[in-house]
Amino acid sequence: MTKKTSRQTSLSAQPESVTLIDVAKVAGVAPMTVSRALNRPELVRSDTQKKVLDAVRATGYVPNMLAGGLASSKSRLVAILLPTIASSIFAETVQALVDKLTEAGYQTLLGLTAYSTAREEALVEAILGRRPDGIVLAGTSHTKATVDRLTKARIPVVEIWDLTNKPIDTVIGFSHEEVGRKVARHLLAKGYRKFGIVSVDDPRGLRRGKSLIAELRRQGITDTAFKILPAPATLQAGRQGAALLLDEDRPDVIVCSSDTLAQGVLAEAASRKMSVPRDVAVMGFGDLSTAAHVYPSLSTVRVEGTTIGMKTAETLLSRFEADRSGTDIEARRIDTGFSIIDRESA
Repeated sequence: MTKKTSRQTSLSAQPESVTLIDVAKVAGVAPMTVSRALNRPELVRSDTQKKVLDAVRATGYVPNMLAGGLASSKSRLVAILLPTIASSIFAETVQALVDKLTEAGYQTLLGLTAYSTAREEALVEAILGRRPDGIVLAGTSHTKATVDRLTKARIPVVEIWDLTNKPIDTVIGFSHEEVGRKVARHLLAKGYRKFGIVSVDDPRGLRRGKSLIAELRRQGITDTAFKILPAPATLQAGRQGAALLLDEDRPDVIVCSSDTLAQGVLAEAASRKMSVPRDVAVMGFGDLSTAAHVYPSLSTVRVEGTTIGMKTAETLLSRFEADRSGTDIEARRIDTGFSIIDRESA
């Protein structure tokens, strides 16, 4: 007989995996109650849920989410695809969305597309293999393959931070074209006539810039300089774009596709001993938490990021409940709007 090594003995002595029944015994509840507390916590009393979670921690139980998903055809997983996390512009939206879904017992998976529709397509294909209950996409520009795949998947899809009359399913956001038009009119009303634009190659930022230029042309201004830099938006990119404009075009006002770029423009102006807004005015986008506290304080466009996140979560949860009950819910187009914030920089 072959003698067991200490390694073999150690492995064979390990206890079997903890089961849901073991957790139920420790918690003093039925196995069905444990399952409900872990998968549908909103249906369980808080004191019972605490007993179950204490028992899970005490036993070291790890739920087999894959097995549960295969049995019920539900994974309780929502995938969120964003272009980048290098900028905090999506932070409020993601925080509100994740908090609401977590509260309802759903987990979230974050994927980064790097502003590439091809990369988004690959991520969607990979994520669908994990059987998500829903998918959230930033923007409305996708490859045909992505749209076809998501349509055939027959799961809730919410496109955010944009508007379109032909969403895949539901779209929640605002019109980037309308932002461009209103910013142009607002700055024209203030007396600015020579414009420059700094943007990264984010398709939504480019759309705002093109809409601003189109509105200026309608008002008789045809010489707007447009500097486009590689994504993501950084202070360095803002300084670089500002340097190009100030060296070549000397605009009265520089409109930026994000507050991060705008703060880089402020830094470049300060390095040149230029006074803002006397020598050059600056307009941002996003109203980040820092926008009101830089010097001079940044004029910008405020987007209702938290509202977008909350409405996205509410829409998904409503759709999940409707699917369970067999109720049909029509796709929706929800305009959360935006507002122009006047501060010292413009």
